[in-house]
Amino acid sequence: MIKTLIACTTDMDDTQTAVDEILLQLDLSNSLLANSVAIISCHHEFVLSGIAQAVAEALPFETTGLITCPLSTGEQKDALLLTIMVITSDSLDFATVLTASLEDGNTTAAISDAYNKTVDEYSNKIGKASKPALMFAFAPFIKMNSGDDYVDVLSKCSDGVPCFGSLAVDDSPTFENCFVIHKNEYYSDKMSMILFFGDITPKFYIAHSLEKNLLDKSAVVTQSMGHLVTELNGKPVISFLEDAGLSSVAENPWAMMTLPFVLDYNDGTPTVSKTIVTITSEGNAVCAGNVPKGSTLTFAPSTKESVLESTGKVVSKIVDDISKNAANGMLVFSCVGRCLTLGADQYLEMDIVSQKLNAKIPYLMLYSGGEICPTLFSDEKVANRFHNHTFIACVF
Repeated sequence: MIKTLIACTTDMDDTQTAVDEILLQLDLSNSLLANSVAIISCHHEFVLSGIAQAVAEALPFETTGLITCPLSTGEQKDALLLTIMVITSDSLDFATVLTASLEDGNTTAAISDAYNKTVDEYSNKIGKASKPALMFAFAPFIKMNSGDDYVDVLSKCSDGVPCFGSLAVDDSPTFENCFVIHKNEYYSDKMSMILFFGDITPKFYIAHSLEKNLLDKSAVVTQSMGHLVTELNGKPVISFLEDAGLSSVAENPWAMMTLPFVLDYNDGTPTVSKTIVTITSEGNAVCAGNVPKGSTLTFAPSTKESVLESTGKVVSKIVDDISKNAANGMLVFSCVGRCLTLGADQYLEMDIVSQKLNAKIPYLMLYSGGEICPTLFSDEKVANRFHNHTFIACVF
């Protein structure tokens, strides 16, 4: 059996009041099963004030999560909100993971060592070799790091365990408060994870709103190194953007978040959505994920209509599926670029999710600085992928 509990608070002034409000909503003495874990998400002011840490300390099980905004529980939505999702179960066990720093250039060792140590400790505890059935991963937003590198390492060290998660994102102009929360501490340079051991069969949903908005001009990546692209169609990146009339957008990091591109790896796997994080002084593009040489990219300006249409379609599919097969909870991430596309109507995407689900399943919806979700390949194999400007959901 699996149960999902949701609680939230908007109280940013009184720590005890915020803690009491969360505990009252969760009603832990009457709600918990054998094993539990919590995902904590909030605006960064809850961390800087110490309220998030106090909430974590008040819970009798481990917590991990990330900074984000806005947030929605279905019943409540706000930019200045702290949310808790408790997953409690008689059939599952949980282990949380915290990596070493991801800023020292040794991302592979930091992630794989932490993962392997946790799995080994769990296996020793139960007396037999074990492998998680699912993992949630939460990473800080580090401009010069690639989300694809995180996902590649997680896939390799776990031997393909389905991975779902997000990069943290805040509402500051410089993304300086994109923390990961683990237990009662927070970090700007470490990844946290939840490993799910036992009987769980999650289902994943993905939507991006780009196909109908594709610009006529595509570009072949002729020179790149990881997530740094230096040439498109044999020209400097900035020259391609100027030719396409996009150079003014490239001067504004927030505007670039509303100008994603479809990336075709040209290897028979599904296309994914990516974004440019910044243009360097040399005119190169730092992307939020890896853009391999030989791939093809096509820019696709996002619109309010395309965001809402794509979200509506995928949530209708979720509602149809859970009406046929019982579900216990859902975690949703949508790219912050989709939120920015909505402008002053920033809650419209959240409203669509809430209206269509109509309280059929407990869930959290959070905005993301980069989305991690498994993708179905043409040969019906599933592989973990890093996405941008995408709506992802994990139903469990």
